[in-house]
Amino acid sequence: MNPPKCNDLDYIHFLIAAQRVFTCSEAARCQPEAPAHDAFTRLLQRQPPDTEALWQEARALVEPTRGLLVLDDTTLDKPYARRMELVTYHWSGKHQRVVKGIALMTLLWTEGQALISLVHGHSPSREGIVPCDFRVYDKPSGGPSKNAHFLEMLRVAKGRGFAPAYVLMDSWYASLENLKGIAGLGWRFLTRLKGNRLVNPEGAGLRPVSEVEIPPAGRVVHLKGFGLVRVFRTVSKDGDAEYWATNDLGMREEQRGELERAGWGIEVYHRGLKGCCGVERAQVRKKVSVLGHLLLALRAFLRLEAYRLRTGVSWYESKTSIIREAIRSYLANPIHILHPTA
Repeated sequence: MNPPKCNDLDYIHFLIAAQRVFTCSEAARCQPEAPAHDAFTRLLQRQPPDTEALWQEARALVEPTRGLLVLDDTTLDKPYARRMELVTYHWSGKHQRVVKGIALMTLLWTEGQALISLVHGHSPSREGIVPCDFRVYDKPSGGPSKNAHFLEMLRVAKGRGFAPAYVLMDSWYASLENLKGIAGLGWRFLTRLKGNRLVNPEGAGLRPVSEVEIPPAGRVVHLKGFGLVRVFRTVSKDGDAEYWATNDLGMREEQRGELERAGWGIEVYHRGLKGCCGVERAQVRKKVSVLGHLLLALRAFLRLEAYRLRTGVSWYESKTSIIREAIRSYLANPIHILHPTA
C-alpha cells in the first residue's frame, strides 16, 4: 500500500493560511510538492469518526478542575449545497430565519477568568476559549436529538476528568432531563429559561416564571419536575425580559452577570471558527468527508487560540499576517507590469 501523500497537519495549516478558497483542489495546489487533490479527499475520508483527536490536542490548553463548560450550537450556512449529506434546515440566529446548513454543536471550555477574579481575588489574564468536543445534529436524517448529544458530551467530559464551576447553556438545552443530568454529575448550571416554564414560589402554586415577582437579587423557587433553583430576571438590549435559573441557590446577581459574560465566549468562538478556519467552506458531499473537515477545522482553531494565549495576537491578525508576507514578497518583485524589460 502506498503511503498517504498528505497528512492532518498539511490540511490544518492550509485552513489557517487560506483566505477564501478551502477546497481539496486548492489545498493540493498550495502544497510545496503539489500532490493530487484526491490525496486530500482521501485524507478527509480517513479521519476518525469520533472527536478524540480534538481532545488530545485540547487537553493541554485546559484545566479540567476549574473554569466553565459552555454548550451551544451554530448553523454553518450552506445555501448552495446540492446533495451534501448532513445539510438540512435549521434556525439561524444570524439570519433570524430558517436556513439550509449544518448544525454544529460545540462543548467549549473557558476559564471564566472574570468570575475567578471576582470570587478569589486573582488578577485577570487572557481567557482561554477551547473547544473540547463537538457533534453534528442530524436528527432529520435519523440521528440523535440535540438534547441527546448534549448529555453525551457532558458524560464524556466527566470521564475526561472535568469538574467545572458551572455548565452554561441557552434555554434550548434547559429541559428537565438535561438539568437533572447536570445535577446528577454533581455539577452546577446556569441557564436561560423560557417565560412559560412553571415554578412554584413558596408553595403558592404553579405559575409561569414570567408571572412571578423576582427581585434584583433573584428568588428561590421550585422548578416543576426538578426542585429548588434561584431565578433571576434581566432585561435585554431590545427591552425583552429574560429569565435565568441556577441550582446554586446562593448565587448573587453580580456572579450571574459575570457568568453570562463568560458564556458569551462561545459566540466569539463561532465567529472565529467561521472567519478564520473555513469551517463553512468545505466543498465535499459525503458525510464522512464533511465530518473530517469539521474535525480538522476545529483543530486549526486550537492552534490559533494557543498562539493567541502565548502572544496576545488575535486570530484575525494571525491569519492576516500570513497573506501580508505573501503581498510583501510580491511587491518586492512584481511580475504584472506593462512593459517588461529585456
